[in-house]
Amino acid sequence: MNRFTGKTSGLEEWLEHVRQNTEIMDNVTHWRTIAPREARTAPLPDGLHHAWKEALRSRGISELYTHQAEAYRAARAGNHVVAVTPTASGKTLCYNLPVMQSLLENEEGRALYLFPTKALAQDQVAELQALADLMDVGIKTHTYDGDTPPTVRTAIRNAGHIVVTNPDMLHSAILPHHTKWVKLFENIKYIVIDEVHAYRGVFGSHVANVIRRLKRICRFYGSRPQFICASATIDNPQEHAERLIGEKVSLVDNNGAPMGEKHFVFYNPPVVNRQLGIRRSSVLETRKLAGLLLKQGVQTIVFARSRVRVELLLTYLQELIRDKVNDKSIRGYRGGYLPKLRREIERGLRSGEIRGVVSTNALELGIDIGQLQACVLNGYPGTIASTWQQSGRAGRRQESSVTFMVASSNPLDQYMIQNPDFFFNRPPERALIHPDNLLVLIDHVKCAAYELPFEAGEQFGSESLEDMMEFLVEEKVLHKAGGRWFWMEQSFPAHNISLRTAAQENFIIIDNTNGSRVLGEVDRFSAPTLIHEEAIYIHEGVQYQVEKLDYPEKKAYVREVNVDYYTDANLAVELKVLHVDKERESGDLVRQYGELTVNAKPTIFKKIKLRTHENIGSGPIHLPEEELHTSGYWFSFSEEAAARKSKNEMQFALLGIANVLVHIAPLYLMCDPFDIRVVPQVKAVHTQKPTIYFYDRYPGGIGLSERLFEVHDELIRQAKSLIRSCTCLSGCPACVGPIEEVGLLGKQQALELLNEAEGKTR
Repeated sequence: MNRFTGKTSGLEEWLEHVRQNTEIMDNVTHWRTIAPREARTAPLPDGLHHAWKEALRSRGISELYTHQAEAYRAARAGNHVVAVTPTASGKTLCYNLPVMQSLLENEEGRALYLFPTKALAQDQVAELQALADLMDVGIKTHTYDGDTPPTVRTAIRNAGHIVVTNPDMLHSAILPHHTKWVKLFENIKYIVIDEVHAYRGVFGSHVANVIRRLKRICRFYGSRPQFICASATIDNPQEHAERLIGEKVSLVDNNGAPMGEKHFVFYNPPVVNRQLGIRRSSVLETRKLAGLLLKQGVQTIVFARSRVRVELLLTYLQELIRDKVNDKSIRGYRGGYLPKLRREIERGLRSGEIRGVVSTNALELGIDIGQLQACVLNGYPGTIASTWQQSGRAGRRQESSVTFMVASSNPLDQYMIQNPDFFFNRPPERALIHPDNLLVLIDHVKCAAYELPFEAGEQFGSESLEDMMEFLVEEKVLHKAGGRWFWMEQSFPAHNISLRTAAQENFIIIDNTNGSRVLGEVDRFSAPTLIHEEAIYIHEGVQYQVEKLDYPEKKAYVREVNVDYYTDANLAVELKVLHVDKERESGDLVRQYGELTVNAKPTIFKKIKLRTHENIGSGPIHLPEEELHTSGYWFSFSEEAAARKSKNEMQFALLGIANVLVHIAPLYLMCDPFDIRVVPQVKAVHTQKPTIYFYDRYPGGIGLSERLFEVHDELIRQAKSLIRSCTCLSGCPACVGPIEEVGLLGKQQALELLNEAEGKTR
């Protein structure tokens, strides 16, 4: 029964039916019902412009949620603000309210809105323009991105009250040409940064430096703008926002938005081979659950972790319910679709014309798609924060909703599905950035020097500018004259600097199937394993074979193929510890954090058959060694522990522990598993002891391994718990890895080693 309407919805009837269905319930490991929540409101603020008040009322807004009112007060008091509330809680008004009020009071005022994606920016412009039309005032809002026609750009620079853009465009097209944007920079009152949690890792570290440059230019034009940030729920929103903008911020997390009853169901596919720990495909189980919901007429969103899975699930679902509804009512949504098609799908979801959508995390961010009734997650999304974001896409404010999380055989999925309390009782992950990473910082110092000369004594981050300036003078990039440093190269640097990587030498992938077109790019450290000659590169579900890798020119030439295998490369990795910054002991383990160099050389690649994952061939890779200077954390077992096991047993035990840890580590980091690497060594060079290393896969490090050093004890505890609770006998992909990798006793050896390290026996 719906508490707000007193009616029973089709979804609730269906959920009752599910509870009686033993075929589904046998696989449900946890069913959590979250009670509905009434709205907590505050009156519209005193002094709100009458036109603004009337526009809000015509939208049915006669009062504010408590967090909106608090954010407005904090912004009007002159504070920088970060508002942190769940999906669909009205965060947009937290910044639109003070920005619009300010523009109505001063028509010369300006605001800059930053969104991580173009889709969000388009969405926001439509909303702002609709509000301006309701007020019948001349507030002009424009998107400024790569799709903006040149003729429109001049008008935006001169007359745009609110300029909506993304960090990449700010970095490469607005800041380097600030002299064309005088009107904006002289009069800027507010800078809005939405989806702040998206700015983490390397991308976040770059964006923090772009904001340093933005503030520097604002100071030059005599303005000191206020920042209003909005974020989904993360563990450290205030600290993260402060590191991003380099200022103190007021935290607003007093969520007053209402919420309907929410069912969260953890679903583990049935075991088909207990000895090997193999479960039924999560894709097939997702298809079954989503198909049942769609046949019931429940508007549903399905999230999948890869583009290939999106296309697979879309095909399956369209086939499954073809007799019930027309094909066009179930759509896919991911990067690679043209903007026009994405807008059409978003409109169809809002109107209810589209009953189901299968998406990558592209729909996780706050694009307005209305509120659906059900969400099915194919696999754990990787972070608690993302899981709540995706789940929040289902649930009209006054109606029930359901989220099914269908686990894959991945160890992280299996840990989550069997430890629901960890998910429900733990705060979401911390967002980590490292703006003073030297490689990232020096790129932005160059950009800043191009934009405005540096003065003696000027600050840019926490590193010494004098040393950096002298280095750039020696490199003939800057020229010093009269206590100031001037840019002296011909080209402007932002053009060659990507915000998405730490090393700027990306490899370009060129498709030669029909003519010649650029498919995408791969960073320098991934290139040897992803685009070596004969590699299968998958782009938007299409397979390409690498015919030639021109290493000096950083270009890979590919051709479309149709084969039933993919490739996986082996790396020979050599680690050298340069400096130990921190050291602690935990039981029999010594852990350290510091700087290291990683020398990686690709050796061979394997051809792995799709679906069965059999090894069907291999070949050599002839590429030079890559060197990476980064930060890492490592822990060593005692010589006594090493003496109790043969070299082979120790190899399997370390490999098993490493396999578990590399999947559990992202529990504590808002990162992709690919951002951090783990390497086990039976005899480490610097200690001669059995050691497991973690390192950041980016030059200079971005703070990931340092965070793991801090949570080491919990990491080890979770690893033991996962290995113990796995139902397999000797090891499987859901714990220490398959038997082929870790041997028949790999599971037992890994557990013994971890128990001994804590001074315990089984």
